[in-house]
Amino acid sequence: MTQLALVIDLNVCVGCHACVTSCKQWNTSGAAGPMSDDSPYGPEPTGTFFNRVQTFEVGEFPNTDTIHFPKSCLHCEDPPCVPVCPTGASYKRKEDGIVLVDYDKCIGCKYCSWACPYGAREIDEHQKVMKKCTLCVDRIYSPTLPEAERKPACVMSCPTNARLFGDIHDSESEVSVAIRERGGYALQPEWGTHPANHYLPRHKTKMHIHEDELVRVDNPLLKEGFPPHDPREPALDDIN
Repeated sequence: MTQLALVIDLNVCVGCHACVTSCKQWNTSGAAGPMSDDSPYGPEPTGTFFNRVQTFEVGEFPNTDTIHFPKSCLHCEDPPCVPVCPTGASYKRKEDGIVLVDYDKCIGCKYCSWACPYGAREIDEHQKVMKKCTLCVDRIYSPTLPEAERKPACVMSCPTNARLFGDIHDSESEVSVAIRERGGYALQPEWGTHPANHYLPRHKTKMHIHEDELVRVDNPLLKEGFPPHDPREPALDDIN
């Protein structure tokens, strides 16, 4: 059975939010729209998004690292949001594994959002229905688009090619090869939902620094009173 999904390479994601804005633009004007916003530039903005990028820092200064983590509906192979829906609005398509919401059946009870362990469901405050990533189902099957563009909007817009799209059940597909050869993993597998979307892990990059860069007078660490990192000591990526 086909299972379409996204594979996101955390090693090259730069947190530019191109995936967020392109997703919002396409789906607001597409079959999943509108995606309402209230006071988007005010002190307490609210809005509906299918894709968000969470950015956070790990480690302690000066040995810190910034992580950009895109997250949307993972199109689980055993989605907990489907069986809890009292009206059958949430469903998983047999032909491609995409999890969708039938807005005509949705009553906005939020059961699906409570059941989803990933926080991927959002209610549209104007339409009072639950919304989520559709994998741009209206794009990927559109006969009006060139075949090369029949991919989710977020995939098409990513400037670093951090997002791959394809059938993870096809062992020879681009996404399956990436998962297999680059250590792809599913988010929180302990929940037993078998997420279709996968992530490619960040890799430690060995820094090659010339000795004079550690002692020269304009070294910013020395200016701030921090000694340079001792290469004999464990780096941030070496600490679990």
